[in-house]
Amino acid sequence: MLPNWSNPRIPYQMATARKPLSPLRGKPLIVHVVMNIEYWPFDRPMPRGIIPAPHGATPAPPDVPNYAWVEYGMRCGMPRIMEMLAQRNLPASAFLNAQVGEIYPDLTEAVIAAGWELVGHGWFQQSLKAVEDERAVIRQSLAKLEELGGRRARAWLGCGLGETYQTPDILAEEGVEFLHDWTLDDLPCWMRTAHGPMVALPYTFELNDVPVYAIQSGSSDEYLNRVEATLAVYEREMARTGQPRIITLALHPHIIGVPHIAYHFEKALDLLASRDDTVFVTSSEMGDWFVAADGTGGRDLEPFIGGGPR
Repeated sequence: MLPNWSNPRIPYQMATARKPLSPLRGKPLIVHVVMNIEYWPFDRPMPRGIIPAPHGATPAPPDVPNYAWVEYGMRCGMPRIMEMLAQRNLPASAFLNAQVGEIYPDLTEAVIAAGWELVGHGWFQQSLKAVEDERAVIRQSLAKLEELGGRRARAWLGCGLGETYQTPDILAEEGVEFLHDWTLDDLPCWMRTAHGPMVALPYTFELNDVPVYAIQSGSSDEYLNRVEATLAVYEREMARTGQPRIITLALHPHIIGVPHIAYHFEKALDLLASRDDTVFVTSSEMGDWFVAADGTGGRDLEPFIGGGPR
């Protein structure tokens, strides 16, 4: 651990002490729609469940109800949300388990045809903490995404935001520029790696449908309620400081894509899209904006670059 750093990657700074950033395309409210598109193998324990096994048993494959919960999202939730975004001509980022390209080829082709940005999200839904060789998994995933989309993925979100102590260093060495795992600020910030500065881009737990519905048992309209409340606070802060704010809508098709939740999510999209101060972006568009608006290239981290965390 570095002296007087709260963590080995990103120096602590109060939000009020951050240098002003110019708005993106003149719009201070940046909206990032993220769909996590994941492959949960049928013959493995499910990463998460909607219902427990009966009689207090430990869930074991085949876990049909929890598998079907997720498969519904791939079959019905994805086209439902994709249509909502297409009708409004809104961009999105696909945080894609790379093996989805092999298991769900029609869906992958539809995502690419829609122009969504492909962001690295592992091979299948398994934390990098659980794999034998994380560099091999990262390389395999990035290579597959490049094969699918025709360009190298520039950003990454770990499955379950899982990292080892070396993950950011490996990602940087493999050419990843932007990392969404570090959900500790409303705005992007520079982070330290053994191979130079990397940009930590915002993600979210509070506007993430998994905590909202699968963990906290939110009502059908809870997502809309949280977007409205977030806007109320951000409006006040933007007016006072002039500093942009980022709203990440973190989605999973088996949750946000069920009808009673999708109904209210669509209202949240319309609320955001109707404003004259919002701009909808993908992951690397946000990253490129921050690099240009910040202008430092992460040089403030230079005394601490190299060697990895201790």
